[in-house]
Amino acid sequence: MTTIPSNLRRVLRREPRVRPTTEPVAAPPERVEAPPVEIAPNDPLVAYFSGATGAVDIGALQLDSPALEGLREAGIKLVVPLVSQGELIGLLNLGPRRSEQEYSADDRKLLNDLAGHAAPAVRVAQLVREQEAEVRQRERIEQELRVAQLIQQQFLPQELPDLPGWQVGAYYGPAREVGGDFYDFIKLPDGQIGIVVGDVTDKGVPAALVMATTHSILRAEAPRLVAPSEVLTRVNNLLVEEMPAHMFVTCLYAVLDPATGRERRRLSGEVSALAASPGERPLLVMAQLGSLRAVAPDGRQVWVVSLPSPAIYLAVGKGVLVAVDPQGKVTGYRLST
Repeated sequence: MTTIPSNLRRVLRREPRVRPTTEPVAAPPERVEAPPVEIAPNDPLVAYFSGATGAVDIGALQLDSPALEGLREAGIKLVVPLVSQGELIGLLNLGPRRSEQEYSADDRKLLNDLAGHAAPAVRVAQLVREQEAEVRQRERIEQELRVAQLIQQQFLPQELPDLPGWQVGAYYGPAREVGGDFYDFIKLPDGQIGIVVGDVTDKGVPAALVMATTHSILRAEAPRLVAPSEVLTRVNNLLVEEMPAHMFVTCLYAVLDPATGRERRRLSGEVSALAASPGERPLLVMAQLGSLRAVAPDGRQVWVVSLPSPAIYLAVGKGVLVAVDPQGKVTGYRLST
């Protein structure tokens, strides 16, 4: 590090004397900026600049490159590639010299030295910007998940129904911060109870809003229509026009009469239910215990089931059915006592 003598420092700090003059002061030269030139990743100019060892004279290049034509149209005469660890991260573009002379060997050496120092600094700046963008994106996603989780929790049942002769339980455990699954118990006329188990594709706020909409429609239509076929048909017709692209809802809706153990259900998608008596293997409710009552015009089926007593009745979302072990093998279908 060079030490500056104190007397020289005083001279450097001294204000220059301004001599009066009547001569006009020349305006500073106008700064001219070339328009930006887009360079596609597959443009041959990228490979050429990545392997260049110094300043490149644009006029002497012979390449079939749209970017090269763009640089020439922008008035660029000399390009100094900024390469860091073999990767092209930027270009230092220069137009013609004001003296209209060609760039000398000393000019090129100075530019090459400048590029050698600038390239690592530019790369560090790029990495910092990328990390900042990732942090902002992560924070946005975390905030969205918090909002979605809050929406979801508001629409899950706060208490379970009290049914004489029945013990009702519910468990909700999303695999991540927010899942698309939902469930509900809806009071119906004549002491019946509606049981809903569903799943919305996708995650985050969009899925949470679709879940909330589905929940609200079910709550409004189920007490009025009661019958599973009519309820899900009505819900489907109301949702289909408003559903975001590439998103859908799978749903099981069942009507249980606690007094008789008789259940009517309609299924839309990958939601299933099982029933098991003590000491016996669980059975799929529809395939092994139910009787097919009707097939709706849209292909959905309505089943009527008489549940055994005593028995455990379990309705699950598709996340249970497609559960996998650490090796990625599906294990959810192999349910047993």
